[in-house]
This record gives sequence, structure tokens and C-alpha cells, in this order.
Amino acid sequence: MAMTRVKICCIASVEEAWVAIGRGASAVGLVSEMPSGPGVIPEALIAEIAASLPPAVGSFLLTSRQDAAGIAAQQRRCRVNTLQLCDRMQTGTLDDLRGALPGISIVQVVHVRDEGALAEALRVAPHVDGILLDSGTTRSATKELGGTGRTHDWAVSREIRDRVGVPVFLAGGLNSENVADAIRQVRPFGVDVCPGVRTDGLRDRAKLGAFFEAVESLRI
Repeated sequence: MAMTRVKICCIASVEEAWVAIGRGASAVGLVSEMPSGPGVIPEALIAEIAASLPPAVGSFLLTSRQDAAGIAAQQRRCRVNTLQLCDRMQTGTLDDLRGALPGISIVQVVHVRDEGALAEALRVAPHVDGILLDSGTTRSATKELGGTGRTHDWAVSREIRDRVGVPVFLAGGLNSENVADAIRQVRPFGVDVCPGVRTDGLRDRAKLGAFFEAVESLRI
């Protein structure tokens, strides 16, 4: 089985980022203002963490903004190399965003609630560098755009992975006990975890180590 990348999300400090990288993370997630969920940190800290990372590591800015101009301005403040769009664009387009930020990767989150997620993924795939499949919702009174700790239907995720033609990250309720099964079923390019490696909101080194061991067990 090909190596599955690991993205550790909800990074809250330079030290946390380097612990994740040292254990094998190929990307870290930096959460800006959200309507709900864990891990939100100020943009100034996001910029500090992103500036500390080696070039080969993905610095993902999780943004809830829905306008191309606002997202572009946020990236310029934070200086990340990847944008993770946690909601749907409302003003401007994904192509507008790409034109404004040459060289910056764009990953669109698709929240897998039902078969409609496939249509959404197919619609956005030609305009992005990757898709991240999560278990949130934009339909509730307070949107859940990540960090829910819930899994979703991995059969739908596998169909999306097989059909979109761009790298797919799998998120949503992953932990050391289920990530190997998730990888076997979905075969994603990468997996993304936040609550699954934390205890009481804080990074848990034991859980982090167990998560990587579960992923790495598939390479043997």
C-alpha cells in the first residue's frame, strides 16, 4: 500500500507543529475564525507557526470565509502555502482565488452527509488541488465546519476518491483505533486528525504516537 500522508490539525504553537513533524506529519492545520469547533488561534500566531515550518511541510490555513477577495487577503496575512476552504464560496470563484494566489494550493472541504457529497466533489474538483472529506454540516443553525469527532459513510468517501481525479484527504472522527480500517476502505492520499490525538483539548503524545503507529502499520 502506498504511503498515506498524515495532516495534524488544530496546531496551537510552533512547538506543537514540530512535535507533529518530528513524528512524521507531512502537513499541519492552522484554524482561523470558525463558527464552532476546536483549535481556533489568532492570525498572528498562524503566521508565526507557518513561518517556522520547513518548505516541504504543508501549512494549511483553515478558513470559514466565503469570498475570494477576503480569503486571498487572509492568506497574504498568514503566509501559508495551502488554503483549506471549509465552506462553499459565495462571492467570487475558486478560479478567481487561484488567479489571485499563484503557487498557493487550494483544498476544498466537502462534508459527507449523503450521496450529494459526490456531486459537490465532482463540481469543485477541476478547480482545486485536493479535496478533504469531513463530517461537518453547513445546514445547522451554527455551522460545523470541522473538528466534530464524528465519522461518516466511508463507502461514499471511497466513491469520491475513485472519481474526482485529485488527491483526497479523509477526516472526521479518526483515531488510532479506526484509522487503519479507514485507509483500507477509502485509500485516501492523506488522513487528517484533530480530536483523535488530543485529551481535554490538549495534544496527547501517547495518542499522537499511537495514531502514527496505526498508519505506519499499513506500510509493512
